Amino acid sequence: MRAVAFSEHSPSFDAYQLIDDMPMPIIKPDEVLVRVHYAALNRLDNWVRLGWKGLHLAFPHVPCGDFSGEIAEVGEAVRGWSIGQRVTANPLLWCGHCRACVRGEQQRCEQGGILGEHARGACAEYVAMPARNLVAIPDGYNMQQAAAASLVYVTAWHSLVVAGNLRAGERVLIVGAGGGVNTAALQIAKLVGAEVYMIASTAEKAQLALGSHADWVHDRSRDANWSKAVYTATNRVGVDMVVDNVGAATFPSSLRALRVGGRLVTVGGTSGYDAAVPVNLLFGKHLRIIGSTMGSQADYWQVMGLVFQGKLNPIVDTVYAMAEFPAAITRMMENQQFGKILLRIGNA
Repeated sequence: MRAVAFSEHSPSFDAYQLIDDMPMPIIKPDEVLVRVHYAALNRLDNWVRLGWKGLHLAFPHVPCGDFSGEIAEVGEAVRGWSIGQRVTANPLLWCGHCRACVRGEQQRCEQGGILGEHARGACAEYVAMPARNLVAIPDGYNMQQAAAASLVYVTAWHSLVVAGNLRAGERVLIVGAGGGVNTAALQIAKLVGAEVYMIASTAEKAQLALGSHADWVHDRSRDANWSKAVYTATNRVGVDMVVDNVGAATFPSSLRALRVGGRLVTVGGTSGYDAAVPVNLLFGKHLRIIGSTMGSQADYWQVMGLVFQGKLNPIVDTVYAMAEFPAAITRMMENQQFGKILLRIGNA
């Protein structure tokens, strides 16, 4: 089968190669084989290519955790799924028997992983997936949007609603306006009934964020002191929650933008992990920092139900051919997108 893969950890996007003779996945009894129509990029794909201590891959490694497609083969122990069904899946992988999994907290699995990180991913004509991870794509639902949804929506849902306990009437500030998690967070916050403030890197992204129903947007290319702008816009009170997945470059400003008793939620650190935290703000303003990764399978079912009902609307930025993978990841890493970047797989 054809697949995009890399054969060594590398700082270069040229490490990605289009391979014509990648071995087909062999499914286990509890798995299905999915013929992929579309795969979606996440920042995780860049980090996996770079690598880190303790990450052990079977090369060549295939990126991408998100996909949409149709079932091509069903494992002998699988029930309730049939060949030809349109599906997508939670990219989280879990053992099912550790203490966290028994509690229904699959995102905390002691042996957990993510498709495209710890296992070969979906930027290939076929991908193997545990049947328990699947959700059916309703008839007529757009396959591109289905591919764009899974990782970012379950991540944003768990971060804001479950871990962060966001409530109607609260003010939430989202630092960044173009990435997949942040566009999902905007929609989820609005669905909950929160007032949404956003920080955009360009005037164009600021307008796109306003067009996506953000209540207030600050263009940091015109004024870098956005924490002061937020403080002024909230009548010198601050916001209840900050969504900051940027990390080192923004944590001090994010903490300053919070009201007394506010909380910062984070699922990543795109600018670096060694963030400076003004401890005086933490105790002086009674602040909380809440970390989150992915979400439970129950979270996934809940948020994907909202997606398929049209209450949440995945945004597709651009669609590339498989051979254009280096250009696609370049666009993502240069922060040019608004929404998700997809790869068209096979003849989709």
